[in-house]
Amino acid sequence: MKRFGGIFSLVTLAVLLVLLPPGGFSAWTWTEGLRWTYLFLIAMTAALVLTPAAGWLAARVGAIDVPDSRKVHARPVPRSGGLAIYLAFMAAMLRNMQFPAETLGIALGGTIIFLLGFADDCRGLSARTRLFWQLIAALVVTFFGLHMSFPLKLPFGLAISTILSVLWIVGIINAFNFMDGIDGLASTMGAVCALLFLGIGWNSSQYPLSFISAALAGACAGFLRYNWRPAGIFLGDSGSTFIGFILGCLALYGGWATDNPAISFSTPLLVLGIPIFDIIYTTVSRMRNGSVTNVREWLEYTGRDHFHHRLMKLGLSVEQTVGFIVLLNVCLGLGAWTIRHTGSTLGTWLLLAQSILIFLVVVVLMLLGRDLTPEKESRR
Repeated sequence: MKRFGGIFSLVTLAVLLVLLPPGGFSAWTWTEGLRWTYLFLIAMTAALVLTPAAGWLAARVGAIDVPDSRKVHARPVPRSGGLAIYLAFMAAMLRNMQFPAETLGIALGGTIIFLLGFADDCRGLSARTRLFWQLIAALVVTFFGLHMSFPLKLPFGLAISTILSVLWIVGIINAFNFMDGIDGLASTMGAVCALLFLGIGWNSSQYPLSFISAALAGACAGFLRYNWRPAGIFLGDSGSTFIGFILGCLALYGGWATDNPAISFSTPLLVLGIPIFDIIYTTVSRMRNGSVTNVREWLEYTGRDHFHHRLMKLGLSVEQTVGFIVLLNVCLGLGAWTIRHTGSTLGTWLLLAQSILIFLVVVVLMLLGRDLTPEKESRR
């Protein structure tokens, strides 16, 4: 299998070298309106080639995940996959040669998040340091013009929009970081959520949004070749937080509906529904049982009480758990896609009611899979 993977990587590298020169397949995708395919393939191929190198580097910089009682893997695994994700994403974005202000802000903020996560993977950083730089990265994005649009017409609208946008981005960053608990979950969810944003964006002629989504989806898809169970390499904080950051920015970048606030508000919430639900549910649960009492403890807490952990407690394997969570998120994402094409207010609210029922199913599963004993000891 490893030999096959090496041969496959060499073949994809050769394909990448063919695709990179101007003209040819690149020009064809542009004229045929399939530019997103080109960027997806570049990012995927780059991730396939770069991930083994990132794994080799891990042992030399100290980015190794050592198993303990709260982890599901039984041997040391490199946690430097974020390097491959970041470089593959940037390769596709640079090849696209389109840099509106918002894209530059996303790239700069994403670089801050990646470097922060990589430093945490190698040496470990305090919760205060991580939160500070997450806030800085989110502020950078708002400085380049990426905001929530709905409060802008209110008094102090820009200030309110900036604060809400920063909180949103930081929340999604940590939601994806918390989801990175079993092989293949965060990278698969990153690819699926990015593809949903890609489909909605391309269908509504939001091409810059689609290009960024395609680059992220391709990077996650290529990395998944090495991250699927049994994972040979982990995303690490640099990968999971980078994926969350880009997805949080995509949610702000999209013009989901100018004439219907319900659709505009619900579309990104549905696409990112499972990570958002997981972080909210576990936060409330931990606060109620006294596991966390402040922001620092919230960031450092690493208990096995997330949705994927509870599904495994119900008897699902790692692969089944990833598949089930992805299936739920696809259902929510397709609802977000369909809701844009409903011709009536009633249809919109019926689709929202359907999404709420899906979340109720998740609540039931969370309750069935919870431990009887709170995990108060699981802090770094």
